[in-house]
Amino acid sequence: MSIIPNQLQPPTAPVQPHPLIEFGDTRIDNYYWLNDRNNPQVIHYLQQENEYLKSALAHTESLQHSLYSEMVSRIPQQDMSVPYIRNGFYYYTRYETNKEYPIYARKIDTADAKEEILINCNINAAKHDYFSIGSIAIDSSNSIMAYSEDTLSRRIYTIRFKDLQSDLMLPDVLENTSGSMVWYNDGKAILYIVKDPNTLRSFKIFRHIIGQHQSEDTLIYEEKDDTYSVSLHKSRSGRFIYLNSSSTLTSEVLLCDADNSNAEFQVFEPRKKGHLYNVADDGQHFYIISNENAQNFKLFTTELSNTDRSHWIEKIPHRFNVLIEDIDCFKDFIVLSERIKGIVKYRIISGEQDCYLDFDEDAYMTYLVDNHQFNTRTLRYSYNSLTTPYSIYEYELDLKDNILLKESEVVGGYDKNLYQSERIEVTSRDGVKIPVSIVYKKDKKQPEGNPLLLYGYGSYGYSLDPSFSSVRLSLLDRGYVYAIAHIRGGQELGRQWYEDGKLLKKKNTFYDFIDCANYLINQKYTSPTQLYAMGGSAGGLLMGAIINMAPQLFHGVIAAVPFVDVLTTMLDESIPLTTGEFDEWGNPKIKEYYDYIKSYSPYDNVVNQSYPAMLVTTGLHDSQVQYWEPAKWVAKLRAVKKGDEALYLSTNMAVGHGGASGRFERYKEYALEYAFLLDLQGIKY
Repeated sequence: MSIIPNQLQPPTAPVQPHPLIEFGDTRIDNYYWLNDRNNPQVIHYLQQENEYLKSALAHTESLQHSLYSEMVSRIPQQDMSVPYIRNGFYYYTRYETNKEYPIYARKIDTADAKEEILINCNINAAKHDYFSIGSIAIDSSNSIMAYSEDTLSRRIYTIRFKDLQSDLMLPDVLENTSGSMVWYNDGKAILYIVKDPNTLRSFKIFRHIIGQHQSEDTLIYEEKDDTYSVSLHKSRSGRFIYLNSSSTLTSEVLLCDADNSNAEFQVFEPRKKGHLYNVADDGQHFYIISNENAQNFKLFTTELSNTDRSHWIEKIPHRFNVLIEDIDCFKDFIVLSERIKGIVKYRIISGEQDCYLDFDEDAYMTYLVDNHQFNTRTLRYSYNSLTTPYSIYEYELDLKDNILLKESEVVGGYDKNLYQSERIEVTSRDGVKIPVSIVYKKDKKQPEGNPLLLYGYGSYGYSLDPSFSSVRLSLLDRGYVYAIAHIRGGQELGRQWYEDGKLLKKKNTFYDFIDCANYLINQKYTSPTQLYAMGGSAGGLLMGAIINMAPQLFHGVIAAVPFVDVLTTMLDESIPLTTGEFDEWGNPKIKEYYDYIKSYSPYDNVVNQSYPAMLVTTGLHDSQVQYWEPAKWVAKLRAVKKGDEALYLSTNMAVGHGGASGRFERYKEYALEYAFLLDLQGIKY
């Protein structure tokens, strides 16, 4: 274990007992006072923790510098995305040497035309510690650009407008938005979403007419149920604007005529508890993905003239071994994204043609990208795996051929043949087969086990697909094995996989991860003195739970922006995102859920036992998991745990949930995490 040097004493957070009472049960939170980011004492404590971390890991500074340098050296200094065509223009992003942020640009008609810079984010970001573009939307006449920017890292965006003909900014400014916006086809108005300033829930949709002040904007829709959030998008056909209001278990779609900026939204199918559905159109029919009597969803169609449920025609039935995740509609074909045995497959249906795209590997990540043309016979998608760098392909429907447009360069050379990926299954304690994806460098694999980093998430039905990372090479080349546990709570093996890892079955997520760790030890992939675990956000909750349950399995743990004070957060409906997640965790104001959440909530279950060495990270402006959760957790661990194994809290005082915004700056965080792992393993180079 990494032991804290005697001369370095970690900060001690003052104890200020605060009773929390529910159902006659009193919990004493000694660090509740850390919830106030405006309290100078709180800021002082976080800064003390940062200073302690820097001092305690001072001996790794050279290693951190080396790691950062090699990570950055693999990234092309000059790079450009594959251009895509939209409404007569080629759009792309590019990076310049030594610049942190992208440049968004376009060319008219051909890729050889003169470049028009839309946004140079390096200029926009110069005055901010954090800068991120949410989305860009250009009107149908190609003359006005709307874009959203976040300069605080709380995912609260300001929408601005630029006249592309004069290259001047318009006075219109829309504050406190979700960052997404949709133009009506006539270019006179735009729809956008406003967030609740306290809970950050996306709940109101306004229409903004170009030239007017935000205070004059018209409220189009308000979602008054605080367990629902709203989103907007325009169909690829350009005929409709879709408004989706959804909770974890229920959704409702409304739509309006995209040609008419005065059109009112109409409900497609009224919400019904437990009914999740999504709608798309090919300009002639609506396509509906629905879980009505179909846990893994089925596909319906109906005429544009009648959306009533009685007119839906079933096109693809429910299948127990196939999850329908999404649908994309084009003029002459549709594409279904289906998940089969944990992996996404694209099913293309065009007239009598009904086929799947073939991929060479058994485990990979893929998603459709930049398919903005409606009348086309090509489909663009990204592809990568644990050993294959991020690539862009186009599939030609008529030729039935895949064309590689670009494979991301790993500067300095990368040979995928030097690395090995595996997909194995682990039998859990209740007999369920858990997929695990593994990658390592072939010549570093040791018969008695290697240092191994096991990554997990397991919440919200999010499927953790195996993907490539040039950063990860810094571990693999030093002898580490990297593994992903596809545990329950995700949706890799269908909707039931998700259902079996939420609410009153949440502990399956933690047990699965522990069972995967034991299997990897028993099969000599690693050993308890070489096994490390990592997870972020809800994956940080996973980290907190597994070290309470089985601390002896792990030599070190990284918990990134961890959701660890589950019970207190879910009891406080004023905290961002709380009410919308009752269907995920349960509402603790119901005693059954209160008792169950309390039984696993990491903060509530810290006990006087030895814990592995830990690095905990957070951001002061985090909107997803408030900074005080990891801060309180570390403070309590310091006061309660046995032993003197390393325990570090790193708070980025300038950012939120996603970390640093620059393309190079973020690698300093990776370098710190990897130096922490390598130092525990005694690897000094």
